[in-house]
Amino acid sequence: MTAIRRNVRRGLVTFRRVVRGVARRLYTRWRRSIQVRVVTSTLVISAIVVAILGAFLQLRISSALLEAKTKTATGQLDEGLAAVRRELASSAETGGRVESVVNGLRARSGPSGLYEVYIRDTSNMFVDGWGTNGLGPESVPRRLREQLKQATASSSFTTASTYGTLKYTDPERPPQRGLIVGGKAGQFELYYLFPLTQEERTLTVVQRTLVGVGAVLVLLLAAIASLVTRQVVIPVRLAAQGAQRLAAGRLEERMRVRGEDDLARLATSFNDMAANLQDKIGELEDLSQVQRQFVSDVSHELRTPLTTIRIAADMLYEHRDTFDDPSVGRSAELLQSQLERFESLLADLLEISRHDAGAATLDAESVDVRDLVLRAVGDSQTLAERKGSKVVLQLPGEPCMAEVDRRRVERILRNLLVNAVEHGEGEDIVVSVAADRDAVAVAVRDHGVGLKPGEGQMVFDRFWRADPARARTTGGTGLGLSISREDAQLHGGWLQAWGEPGVGSQFRLSLPRIAGAELRGSPLPLVPPGAGTSRPLFVELEVGE
Repeated sequence: MTAIRRNVRRGLVTFRRVVRGVARRLYTRWRRSIQVRVVTSTLVISAIVVAILGAFLQLRISSALLEAKTKTATGQLDEGLAAVRRELASSAETGGRVESVVNGLRARSGPSGLYEVYIRDTSNMFVDGWGTNGLGPESVPRRLREQLKQATASSSFTTASTYGTLKYTDPERPPQRGLIVGGKAGQFELYYLFPLTQEERTLTVVQRTLVGVGAVLVLLLAAIASLVTRQVVIPVRLAAQGAQRLAAGRLEERMRVRGEDDLARLATSFNDMAANLQDKIGELEDLSQVQRQFVSDVSHELRTPLTTIRIAADMLYEHRDTFDDPSVGRSAELLQSQLERFESLLADLLEISRHDAGAATLDAESVDVRDLVLRAVGDSQTLAERKGSKVVLQLPGEPCMAEVDRRRVERILRNLLVNAVEHGEGEDIVVSVAADRDAVAVAVRDHGVGLKPGEGQMVFDRFWRADPARARTTGGTGLGLSISREDAQLHGGWLQAWGEPGVGSQFRLSLPRIAGAELRGSPLPLVPPGAGTSRPLFVELEVGE
């Protein structure tokens, strides 16, 4: 029994899951399709209207049939009451004549049984009455008899009607619903009982006809709504598909224009918009190409005079102690430092131009990311000591191997460390490394000024500063984080930033362990533990975004 209950329970769970899945798919289809919503609404509304009209028509038809039946029965009762008065009311001996009158009325009903007759002599205490075709006395409702008993003595004719069930003494004849009319003439009560079998059949045929016609009408209305909606939905759907292709970069996408109606004007407007957009994007691409080419050309052309200036500056710097004027020696030192910064800026511009032109390539090799972190920390150690910051390393005990471009990853880490030192306000810099099966990550955490609301979207922009009035004390070019983002994207990785004002910031570099693999997650959290409960500000940058 336990196994049977378990199987039944599993079957019920599976059935519920299937029903929920079907309902979810239908709801999704209904929510996403205008045509389905219009057709469904038309079906529901037309079904309600047809049901109301069908019920009203059936009620009117049944009322008309019953009214006609009642009118016929009343006329027949009037004739019967006249016969009873004529044959029995003036005779003192009525016992034998009642039977003959009943036989005459029975003959009028015919063999088809259009109606039954029942007559009662209220003065006879021993016999309830006489009926045709074995009609039982219980076929005449007691309420109808009470109405006739209450007739006043001055009334020559008193009639009443009701609905009841016709019952027979013959057990082979089933009971029938019928209309019963009765009248009183003197001491005699005469009842005519009309079966409603034919009327019930007529109403059944009418009901089936109304249901069939209503169903066909509802389906026709739904089909009409579907056709009409299709004429509107298909152009709109084509416009949506065209807009999607246009957004995907297929600027030559156009809609076919048919006719001169509103949808044709929509297609024309869409085509005009697509053409204008293609022209504007072409102009922007040309301008961007010119700008990239200009930056590349200028960067290359500046290298020749910079080399000459560099040679002269090196000579002045080497002989700065031989000048009689100390200010000349100081000027030689300033010239040397600014030339170094200018060379760094020129190298960054050349790197940016390579990324913009799509000429940057990845020279991937399997390396231990911990070694890259140690090299970058060693290169930045002198700067951190000068700023009063201490670099704290949190490295795992096992190797963190990944297929990366050593030069580019080291540049990313140096840029992150220099940025942390620049904005760390002399506090400790924490560098964390972690790895899982698919990715490696490096997080650089500072406890400086942090990021204000809205700055998280601009932190990787070129030449952007959190505080424009703040001078670059480390000699940066303003392109380090931007180049780092490009290098991370070239690896198929993420470079993300989090920060809170007055709490500090954290930059996290996440890279796939295998070159070209899709990155799905990071082994390090973006928000450092214990960073507070305020909402973090971060930006996530991935390949293709």
